[in-house]
Amino acid sequence: MSDNDPQLGSAADVRARIDTSKPHSARFWNYFVGGKDHYEKDRELGDHIKEIFPGLVDVARTSRLFLGRAVRHLATERGVRQFLDIGTGLPTADNTHEVAQRAAPDARIVYVDNDPLVLAHARALLTSTPEGETAYIDANLYEPEAILREAAKTLDLSQPVALIILNTLGHVADHKEARDLVARLMSGLASGSYLVISDSTATSEGMIAASNEYNKSGAIPYHVREVEEIAAFFEGLELVEPGVTQVTRWRPETEDQTAVDAYGAVGRKP
Repeated sequence: MSDNDPQLGSAADVRARIDTSKPHSARFWNYFVGGKDHYEKDRELGDHIKEIFPGLVDVARTSRLFLGRAVRHLATERGVRQFLDIGTGLPTADNTHEVAQRAAPDARIVYVDNDPLVLAHARALLTSTPEGETAYIDANLYEPEAILREAAKTLDLSQPVALIILNTLGHVADHKEARDLVARLMSGLASGSYLVISDSTATSEGMIAASNEYNKSGAIPYHVREVEEIAAFFEGLELVEPGVTQVTRWRPETEDQTAVDAYGAVGRKP
């Protein structure tokens, strides 16, 4: 894939959109999960937050592990072969397509994000097994119908799709609006589709303090929610056991079940 691939835009155009003068959520999170795609402002904020609330590093790390377990479960136990990952973030180890295609080589994955740095690294996400397919959409969460139209170029929306929205909905300040966006996305997916969500939660004073400091930094604000608000995203869906729980306690594969201020779940559309 060339640096001027029409699907992703020219490398020069993408670079021109990257603002390194203030922190950005994707780069900040990448720093916390041990990635290398971040700038000085992201690291400064990350180090400051770690002083206030070291537990946010655990949230970042364990949320990533939750993603892997959820995708693996859906591909191996539920027969899902299509994944729509919104709020992709920067590539690290075990991205959605890698986990899914390791379990099911014919899996098809569409990534969605509107961050220019994620777009600049999208070529790393657009690898695939010969049997499957991977695509990237430069789009905004606030335009669910447009996302579904573009995703339909790669995915068969008449068949089940796993919709994945991890650590992204906190950017939508109004909870009612966030629920509406999720509902509009799910309404375009077939019966038997799944919703996978995890987000940071207002379950400790440390997390609330960290969120407040982050929101003072100039980055796009992130709003931590109550556990009940996370659960509300799954109303009308059939929850996969163990339901809405801390991400470390959703079908754990090791004994590392550290308590974290992040909850997630997987639900099936009837």
